[in-house]
Amino acid sequence: MGLLSNKVERDEIKPGDHIYTYRAVFTYSHHGIYLGGSKVVHFTPEKKPSSSTGKSYDSMSCPTFPDCGFRQPNSGVVLSCLDCFLRNGSIYCFEYGVTPSIFLSKVRGGTCTTAASDSPESVIHRAMYLLQNGFGNYDVFQNNCEDFAMYCKTGLLIMDKQGVGRSGQAASVIGAPLAAMLSSPLTLLMPGPVGVATATAGMYCMSRYSTDIGVRTDVIKVAVEDLAVNLGWATHHEGEEEAKDSEAPLIQL
Repeated sequence: MGLLSNKVERDEIKPGDHIYTYRAVFTYSHHGIYLGGSKVVHFTPEKKPSSSTGKSYDSMSCPTFPDCGFRQPNSGVVLSCLDCFLRNGSIYCFEYGVTPSIFLSKVRGGTCTTAASDSPESVIHRAMYLLQNGFGNYDVFQNNCEDFAMYCKTGLLIMDKQGVGRSGQAASVIGAPLAAMLSSPLTLLMPGPVGVATATAGMYCMSRYSTDIGVRTDVIKVAVEDLAVNLGWATHHEGEEEAKDSEAPLIQL
């Protein structure tokens, strides 16, 4: 990995890594946790069960991995093989524990954080637990695939449920127009297109940095077993969880 790109080769990724790939000609990135053995756990919008057993599988059949596409009912957390996760795209590895200067040098959000990663064993434990128990409702700005992967890596939960989530992509989308708005008074001091661009870029980078989980003050460490209670899922899903526990299959790594 370098300053301009986090692109890696398949033989460079390790179990517990947070990986991502770009979709729709680099319009956005999709994130997941690599388990090893060419298996990835990631978070997507929910799909309804497609079989009489109540278990849901993505419609695309996979010749490599029989359980590829597995997800619990009413859950967006999916187990996929690496090929299906990538969809012919390249692999990028999300960076943890970067310095503020490195973070600010990354023009695009959703590639790194100043927060430190936990051990690979803890990361995989969280991912597998959430595969069986879900990660709540998918939300582009507050609870997306990057939020899922970052929680698995750090165990950090943002307490402000009204603001932007952990996702750097979401922070970038919100930060760009915000930066343009906040930097507009500075154009009086820095006239011309270069001055406007400089002021806007500076505000954009600072708005991204201020929402990074490594510097935010409204984050706490939450055990994955307590996640549902902290996010208010427990009451809503209590009956579903009891039924799920009685029939949940064991996924072998």
